[in-house]
Amino acid sequence: MLKNLSFKNYRLNSLRHFNKLYISLGLVLAIVIIGIIGFIVIEHYNILDAFYMTVITVATVGFQEVHPLSEHGKLFTSFLIITSFGTFAFAVTSISKYVVDGEFNKYFKDYKVHSAIDKLEHHVIICGYGRNGKQAAHVLKNHNKRFVVIEEKKDVVSTMHQKHADLHIEGDATQDEVLLEAGILKARALITTLPIDADNLFIVLSARALNPKLVIISRASEDNSDKKLKVAGANNVIMPDKLGGGHMAELVMKPDVMEFIDYITGQGGDNISLEEITFANLKEEYKNKTIRDLEVRNKSGANIIGFKTAQGEYVINPSPDTKIIPDAKLFVLGTAEQIVKLKELFA
Repeated sequence: MLKNLSFKNYRLNSLRHFNKLYISLGLVLAIVIIGIIGFIVIEHYNILDAFYMTVITVATVGFQEVHPLSEHGKLFTSFLIITSFGTFAFAVTSISKYVVDGEFNKYFKDYKVHSAIDKLEHHVIICGYGRNGKQAAHVLKNHNKRFVVIEEKKDVVSTMHQKHADLHIEGDATQDEVLLEAGILKARALITTLPIDADNLFIVLSARALNPKLVIISRASEDNSDKKLKVAGANNVIMPDKLGGGHMAELVMKPDVMEFIDYITGQGGDNISLEEITFANLKEEYKNKTIRDLEVRNKSGANIIGFKTAQGEYVINPSPDTKIIPDAKLFVLGTAEQIVKLKELFA
């Protein structure tokens, strides 16, 4: 219900942008109606003749009258010409402004984008299209994941209009209305990458309230912000400065290992994938079975390299006798083809 209301509200807000156009067209229509009624009452024309006289009078083309006007008819015609002249000038100016400024084109582009967003399910919302937001979008695109970007800066949005076909919304992600427009009620996850921690905190609070099941990943800059963001509802908090510094140090110590990890975690494209399979996503016949019973390697070619217990503990290279129980997860490494085959067989 909220989803439908959000899209309707967007359409209403967009249509309000054309208020001047509606007013000018309404005035023209009013002049035509007044002219028709006036000629019918004063000159006793039929509707067609009254419409014809109104048009040639308002347009000031100077065609011949249906029949000579009475004194009252002349006065009414003069009034109609004087009134319609200013009205038509206002209408033409308003319409020209919308055409020249590209308002019509922008409206239909935005409508198409919002209509597409309204149909999305299980997508990712990215708040902010700075360095971190662009990188997140790049990785998601490489893995064919649908996402919506929310960006407040008009110059950044205009660049996205020109260079990308991705779905995006110009607006403030701290506003509930904007999050609803991005489809947060049906989204799978939200990534907020704004440079100010307070803004990220506000977005996390709003997003968690709107969708309690949402996976929320937030950026943090200050040392104490990560704890506050997790309390607010973030599932994970990333501190790019610390993460980047640590990553660079690891590249000095173990360059090939780190490059390999970057490659398998998504930075290297979609040739190889590291995926997680949850207990809930397994087919019924494979639940509560051991890793040996699955025969993942023999059936798909992929490898189980990790296991997360129901208590949240991680196990590297789990034993074949490890039982897959509720709330547990498997971490599987393989090529894109192997992962697809794995999901077809087990998930």
